[in-house]
Amino acid sequence: MTDQLMTINGDANQDWLRAREAIGAHAHRSKPRYEKLWAYYRNPIELVRASGAAQTPRGTTRGWYRSAQEIGLPARIVGNGTSGDEHGRKEVVIENDIGWRIAAMVDFMFGSPIRIESLATDEDTKEEIEDTLERVWEGSGGIAMLQDLATLGHVFGHVDLLVRVDEQALIASRPADAERWVSIEPIDARRGVAVLSDTDYRDIELYALHIAGADAAEPAPAREAARRGWLDRLRSERRTTRNHPTPSDTGISEVFTPDGWLRVEGAEVSAKGSWSLLPGVLPVVHIQNMSQPFVYEGIGEVEGLVGLQDELNTRLSDRASRVTMQSFKMYLAKGIDGFRGTSVNPGMVWSTDNPDASITSFGGDANSPSEEAHIGEIREAMDKISGVPPVAGGVVRAKLGNLSSANALRVTLMGLIAKTMRKRVTYGRGIEQASTLVLDYLNAAGVLRTDPKDRGVRVVWSPMPVVDEESVIAAGRAKLELGVDEQRVLDELGYSENDPGVV
Repeated sequence: MTDQLMTINGDANQDWLRAREAIGAHAHRSKPRYEKLWAYYRNPIELVRASGAAQTPRGTTRGWYRSAQEIGLPARIVGNGTSGDEHGRKEVVIENDIGWRIAAMVDFMFGSPIRIESLATDEDTKEEIEDTLERVWEGSGGIAMLQDLATLGHVFGHVDLLVRVDEQALIASRPADAERWVSIEPIDARRGVAVLSDTDYRDIELYALHIAGADAAEPAPAREAARRGWLDRLRSERRTTRNHPTPSDTGISEVFTPDGWLRVEGAEVSAKGSWSLLPGVLPVVHIQNMSQPFVYEGIGEVEGLVGLQDELNTRLSDRASRVTMQSFKMYLAKGIDGFRGTSVNPGMVWSTDNPDASITSFGGDANSPSEEAHIGEIREAMDKISGVPPVAGGVVRAKLGNLSSANALRVTLMGLIAKTMRKRVTYGRGIEQASTLVLDYLNAAGVLRTDPKDRGVRVVWSPMPVVDEESVIAAGRAKLELGVDEQRVLDELGYSENDPGVV
C-alpha cells in the first residue's frame, strides 16, 4: 500500500465526507432497527439488581433480570415500562421461539464442513488452489466463521464479506504463508455502511466500517439512556430522517473505495493508502440471506416473526397471571361468626344460627380451551412463516405419519429444506466470489500465478441431515452410471479421500 490519499472526482476529502454522512444516516435510521432485530434473536438479559436481592424497595419479590423481548409486551404486563421499577408489573413469561428457529436454520446451512472446489483443468493447479483457499478460510475462522456469517445474514437479512489484504507483506510472501496476509471478515450490519450508485443498487461506490466510541463522547440524552440500561434504550429509540448526526469523535472508521482506503480515529486520519495489486476493485462481497428485488438489503428471518413473538409472549404472560390467581382455592364466607382469619382445613366445623350464612369457593386452575387454541395457532403461524417446524428442534408433538421415517421427516421439513436450498445459492455465490477475489490478489502479488479461467470455484455442500443414507448412495450410484466424475460424487457423499473441507 502506498501513502497516497485516495480520490473521487479529484477531491481528496470527498471520500470521508460521503462516508461521514452515510455513517450518520445509518446510525440514525438503520442501526436502531438492526439492534431490535438482534435483541429479538438473542433475547439477552439485563441485570436490574443483585441476584441474591429478591426483595425490592417496594416490598415485591420479582426477578433480578429483564429480557430484551419485554419491549414488545403491553404496559398492563410490564408496568410503567422501566427496567428498574416494579410498579404495576405482572407475571412476565418470555419464550424465545425466534432464537431456536434461527439456530436450526444455521445448523441446516453450515452444520457440517463445506468444500471449495477449484474448476481448474490441471490437477496440480487445482490441488494447489484448493489447498490455499482452504487455509485462507480456516485462517479466517473456518466453519465457526461461516456459522457466524449465516447467523448475521439470517438476523439482519444480509451480510458483507470484507477481504483484508496486507499487500506489501503478501508480495514478499510464499503460497504457504498466504493465510497470514489475506483474511476474510464478515461484517455486522450494525457496523457496515454501503454507499450505492445512483444508477445501480448493486454497485457499491464506497463502503465504511464504523465502530462507535465511548458513551462519554455521546450527547447528554444518550449518556442518560446508557445509565438507564440497554433495555430502556431499545424502548426509547426512534427512527427519524431529520438532521443525521455525525459519527462520534471517539469512534474508529475505515473507508474503502475501488481506489484505496482510509482509517479515521476520532477526528484525525491515522492511515491512508491506495490499492496497488487490484486497483479499481472494491474488496467487499455482498450476500443477501434471501434476495429482495431492487433492494440492497435482503430478507431476514427475524423481522417476519417479531409480531407473532410479541403476541405469544403476551398470551403466555396472561396465562401465567391467570394460573397464579387460580392455582389455589379461595373462599367467601358470609354470616359465620369467627371465620375471619381462619383457614379452611379438613375436619373443621363452623356453626351459626344465621340462615343466610354461606361459604362459597372460587379459584383453582380452570380450563381455558380458547386460550390454549390461540397459543397453538400462534405457534403454527410461526412454523409457517419461518419454515421451521418443532421437529427441527427435536420436539415431536404427534406421529409423523405412516410413511417411512426418512420420507416422513422429509415431508415434515420440506419448507426448511427448500428454504435452505434457496439460501445455499446466495451464500454459496458469496463464498465463491470471495474465494475468486482472494485468488485474484494472490495472482497479482505473484504468490500463486493462475489464469483467469482457472480461478473459478464452486462450493460443495454436505447432504441434508434428514436425507436417507440408502437413498443418497443409490443416487450417487446412478450419477456414476451417467458418467459423472467419481471424485465429485464422493465429495457430495462425504467420502472424499482429500481433506474434508473448511472446518
